[in-house]
Amino acid sequence: MERCMPCVYTFSILLNERILLLNKCIKLLNMNIRKAQRKQAKIKLALQGPSGSGKTYSSLLMAKGLIGDFSKVCIIDTENGSADLYAHLGPYNTIAIQDPYTPEKYIQALELAETQNMEVIILDSISHSWQYLIDFHARLAGNSFSNWAKVTPRHNALFAKILSTNAHIITTLRVKQDYVLNDKNGKLVPEKVGLKAVQRDGVDYEFTLVFDLNVNHLAHCSKDRTGLFLDQSEFIISETTGIQIKDWCNEGLLSRIQSATDIEQLGQIYREAKDPELLGHFIERKKIISSLKINENGNH
Repeated sequence: MERCMPCVYTFSILLNERILLLNKCIKLLNMNIRKAQRKQAKIKLALQGPSGSGKTYSSLLMAKGLIGDFSKVCIIDTENGSADLYAHLGPYNTIAIQDPYTPEKYIQALELAETQNMEVIILDSISHSWQYLIDFHARLAGNSFSNWAKVTPRHNALFAKILSTNAHIITTLRVKQDYVLNDKNGKLVPEKVGLKAVQRDGVDYEFTLVFDLNVNHLAHCSKDRTGLFLDQSEFIISETTGIQIKDWCNEGLLSRIQSATDIEQLGQIYREAKDPELLGHFIERKKIISSLKINENGNH
């Protein structure tokens, strides 16, 4: 019996190798390769700037351009009711978050906005959440480095929710401020400038677009995956900015409409779109699909 032990051991190794190979094959079978296709996009956008640069106002104007009206726009407000200052623009919705500004409160507010079918959600601002986490980390006992394991998952959960929410998201970020002396008509005049966003390093990687606002309300695009604004000089954000972004988002949707092969599929795309401006495209595609079906059945 002892002489068979090496054989048993060798057989066991071979069996384990076969199992590993089989598992790899199963994983490969579950993978798919397909052509890249941009479906209707939901923009994830950040506006960062110092106090008074117009972050909230600019966000509302873009939101109006994105969907055409304010009834499906919601501001998650951490700025002590500042969102109500622009109620004259239209009947947008607000959800107020009170101190402490935990990531979990933001997530709950996002979920509430989703249940009300909000199509644009403005987080004004997410800097409060990061400042809360910094203070929370400072109060933890023990090793400072290892304590980040209690902070990072909460931060990541908030951004996972932002990115997965089926709505356009506009976030505002405060920036640390300083003053510089500028020459104006021979006199040195102090002017407020923004330095660095109050948020975790690298957070701009999460967004499709990042606009930097200065105290003169001029926007500069520091990140642009749409290709719309990257080479543009400083500009004032308006409803037109939102319309430009909406058109970019809808390019992928138009492609889906034009490639739909049956009425049921077209209807599903229509229910997802929720954009009356695209109704003409749906009607035209429906006519084409219907005529193709008639020809297939031999009726002319």
